[in-house]
Amino acid sequence: MFLSQLIPVEKARQIIEENQQIMSEEIIKLEKAHKRVNCSEFISQHNSPPFDRSAMDGYALQAQDTFTSSPSNPAHLIIIDRIGAGDSSSVEIISGQAVKIATGAPIPAGADAVVMEEYTYEKGDQLEVLATLSPGENVSYVGEDISKGDKILGAGRLLRPQELALIASAGYGEVEVYKKPKVGVIVTGNELVDPTFHLKGAQVINSNQYALRALVESAMAGCELSHCRDDAQLMEKAISEAAEKYDVIITTGGTAISKGDVVVDTVDKLGEVLIHGVAVRPGKPVGFGIVNETPIFMLSGYPVAAMVLFDVFVRPYLLKMQNINYEHQPVKKVAQKKIPSNLGRTDYIRAFVDGNGVRPVMSKGSGVIRAMVDSNAYVVIEENQEGVAEGEECYVILFDSFKV
Repeated sequence: MFLSQLIPVEKARQIIEENQQIMSEEIIKLEKAHKRVNCSEFISQHNSPPFDRSAMDGYALQAQDTFTSSPSNPAHLIIIDRIGAGDSSSVEIISGQAVKIATGAPIPAGADAVVMEEYTYEKGDQLEVLATLSPGENVSYVGEDISKGDKILGAGRLLRPQELALIASAGYGEVEVYKKPKVGVIVTGNELVDPTFHLKGAQVINSNQYALRALVESAMAGCELSHCRDDAQLMEKAISEAAEKYDVIITTGGTAISKGDVVVDTVDKLGEVLIHGVAVRPGKPVGFGIVNETPIFMLSGYPVAAMVLFDVFVRPYLLKMQNINYEHQPVKKVAQKKIPSNLGRTDYIRAFVDGNGVRPVMSKGSGVIRAMVDSNAYVVIEENQEGVAEGEECYVILFDSFKV
């Protein structure tokens, strides 16, 4: 049975959220874990740093030897050893002695400070120190960052470069994370062909395949593409096979509300159509359903509509599958010209934000890709709002906010 009554955007979101799925776990190498979400907490297996170490290139010494030092009254010390990166020294410093030391090297016994090389003058084994130091200056102490046994990260963290460094410092070379969803994109339409300089008759270049692959990958999911003609038997085979192979299916085209069309017909036959028609512009024929427990998003065949619908409905779903708590982040900007809209639908107007102002990027329909190229944001006009007047504040979703 088809659902042809347009439902509000928020109702559509609610239905989609009620059918949200979360991916299972896998163990991967730490170097592959950037922007993945960990499934379990981390307990440090080491102190970090594992020993008292120098925070600077310079000379390890006893701070008391420099208490009266200055450029005009330098302290005079004897250099008794030199420690390079990755080396250590067995000497024990006493008053009047120093050890040349590299950043990160272990502090030798007896020393309690490091003077930066810039504040010294060396000649042979003689050292002049031109600065006054305090005990502990330029020394990183054992366990200063993390201590063995510390809980350093809880579960459910999006792993950025700094988290990866912390995990490595704690001794882990592998992490348990949520799997990336495998997405099957089925682009429908008899008229579609690959890019060519020579179009014939009613042929149309299949631009959706390139946009959707990039969009899926921007949501940190894997993507495989296929093309299916507008044929019921071929479509049934394509969707049935995709439901067995992928975690999510995305289709474009074949969703017309007036008759259901081939994609919606097929999903209705194989599974359940939960949404067919949303009060949104562009792309009101959007659909959502379940086939063999696999969610399927049925997007408009118009390129701009497909891109907008992906950002509105599909991107949050794919990110939440990976346990990434993603929500749209509208900000207020001032309309630089009037932006019309009709009551009863939510409009996502392609727009360009410049500072605190925003202006619509005018287009003549859902197929005008150039409007997306010239935009860097959507102006969101809710269904109970009849446009935005020039100089009025409005809500905007910046394209940059889609980055995770």
